[in-house]
Amino acid sequence: MEIAAVSALLSILALGFAGYLVRDVLRYDAGNERMRSIAKAIQEGAMAYLNRQYRTIAVFAVLLTIVLAVAINWQTGASFLLGAVFSALAGYIGMNISVRANVRVANAAREGIARALPLAFRGGAVTGLCVAGLGLLGVSVLYILFRDPLLIVGFGFGGSLISLFARIGGGIYTKAADVGADLVGKVEAGIPEDDPRNPAVIADNVGDNVGDCAGMGADLFETYAVTAIGAMLLGWVLVRDTLAVEYPLALGAAALLASVLGIMAVRYSGGGIMATLYKGVVVSGALSLVLFYLITRALFPQGLSYSDPVRGAISVSSSGLFLSAVVGIGITIAMIVITEYFTSTKYPPVQSIARASKTGAATNIITGLAVGYKSTTLPVLAVVAGVLLSYKLAGLYGIAIAAMAMLSVTAMIVALDSYGPITDNAGGIAEMAELPEETRKVTDALDAVGNTTKAVTKGYAIGSAGLAALALFAAYLQEVGKETVISVASFTVADPSVLAGLLIGGLIPFLFAALAMEAVGVTAFSVVEEVRRQFREIPGIMEGKAKPDYARCVDIVTKGALRQMSLPALLAVLSPLAVGFLLGPLALGGLLIGSIISGLLLALTMANGGGAWDNAKKFIEDGNYGGKGSDAHKAAVVGDTVGDPYKDTAGPAINPLIKVMNTIAVIFAPLLV
Repeated sequence: MEIAAVSALLSILALGFAGYLVRDVLRYDAGNERMRSIAKAIQEGAMAYLNRQYRTIAVFAVLLTIVLAVAINWQTGASFLLGAVFSALAGYIGMNISVRANVRVANAAREGIARALPLAFRGGAVTGLCVAGLGLLGVSVLYILFRDPLLIVGFGFGGSLISLFARIGGGIYTKAADVGADLVGKVEAGIPEDDPRNPAVIADNVGDNVGDCAGMGADLFETYAVTAIGAMLLGWVLVRDTLAVEYPLALGAAALLASVLGIMAVRYSGGGIMATLYKGVVVSGALSLVLFYLITRALFPQGLSYSDPVRGAISVSSSGLFLSAVVGIGITIAMIVITEYFTSTKYPPVQSIARASKTGAATNIITGLAVGYKSTTLPVLAVVAGVLLSYKLAGLYGIAIAAMAMLSVTAMIVALDSYGPITDNAGGIAEMAELPEETRKVTDALDAVGNTTKAVTKGYAIGSAGLAALALFAAYLQEVGKETVISVASFTVADPSVLAGLLIGGLIPFLFAALAMEAVGVTAFSVVEEVRRQFREIPGIMEGKAKPDYARCVDIVTKGALRQMSLPALLAVLSPLAVGFLLGPLALGGLLIGSIISGLLLALTMANGGGAWDNAKKFIEDGNYGGKGSDAHKAAVVGDTVGDPYKDTAGPAINPLIKVMNTIAVIFAPLLV
């Protein structure tokens, strides 16, 4: 049986295992009537938003399908549509189970961590398996049908479109609700985060799911897809060997199998919660490397030879290919470790922000900005080392293999990320339902780790996006070079077109981030005004005698997110086309590199800085520097409010931005020349 067929079969088996996990999660008790009522409000709000978002995106998807089918070819249009549908399906299934697992985790927490932790992780694993399984299935089936990786680039573009809207819209939703709830609830009214008296509390809990579950799932779905397609494209145009084209699929299938076994290995037996979750990551990574070695030896016993654009004719050994894959796994480990250092309460960066809060919000923000800027150094050096080492081992194709190996463990990484909103919601439900203090301590412990998992997976997503974009950029060079005399050597800053493209490309992530941040500010303002109005006009809320109008806040953030997400998305789609057709392919190449460099740095700054601000607040809430209600706590809440749109809206949305721009460049390369 050919490799693509085997990878398709294994992806179907992984999706079947996800179905088993759904059944396993739903068999748990959802608790008492009050818990069920709160959970139902979160479910209805989350699914209503997602349904409205997908209806909005469907209009763009249909129009782009027609444009691609007419301007390029019908295969690209069909691939694009399938990518959009699969990406939406992965997010829909994942969020559907997340908003049902949360209340079950809250109820299971009554029996302790050993009962609640595996349940929360399995709920997150459903999203992870759907993301990787549908991504691998789509790429494999399209390759079987078309036999040309260039014809399936549209699949990655379809995933990118959904990711772009999901990241922007979901980010605006979650942070507008969060900021509104925090500023009025915590700072002005002095009530806890998940207090049922806060009119924005349900919108805040809904936002956790649409941002960190559906948003991250869509983000890594498209990263997975475009990385696989980019590696296959380089195998097609550089190596010109069918095995080199299908090798990325083999790596993806092997790691998906390893991830299923890693998910099964997550069992709490005492010790730390984070250590339990990392056990699954270690099992997945170790098994993946073993399978990578066996597959590489079987497919390339004599290695391979090809003409590298810079080094010329090179021969790559079987060991060189395998070690390139090892480099990809190594970058994954490095990104997780580095991000945890900068965002966990256990380490100096977060503690320094908490300490700075003692002298007010200004020093909190200054220190948080400094931590975010410093946090870019080690991740970038890790990516640079990975790029240079994999290139030394196997040339340009080796960089693509390193990127594919890094993305191959997507199922486990998304499982870790989706664990976060499930436990966050579980804590909120426990507080709003007034469950016993012992139960709340369990959900708080799970939630504290969830904040770290969400932070480390964002670092992974950003690093993988950078590598994926580099692979796509290399594919763009090859596609343009087939029809013109343009080569790698043509891209020099001495050329005004390239320099112009570099500057415009460096600018776009900043403009994009500004639009996203403004959107959060505008929508959050409406939420703040509504929460204040309800406190003012509905007597008895603060005494618990009257129920707030939760639905009104949900409606405000839903409409605001959908209204504000279009402009940043259009910037991502139209800017490469405008530069390519007006200034030429050299300028577009410069734009792609400029956006990758500035986008990678800006996204790391925002994601890590925002995560550090968030956990600095939680470090104080744990009883340090005066604890809850102190002046340091109020300053930390302000810092966290600034960091929220950093880490959950603008920063993560830069990932799909740079991949959308590179994917469009590859698709439209034939028309540009």
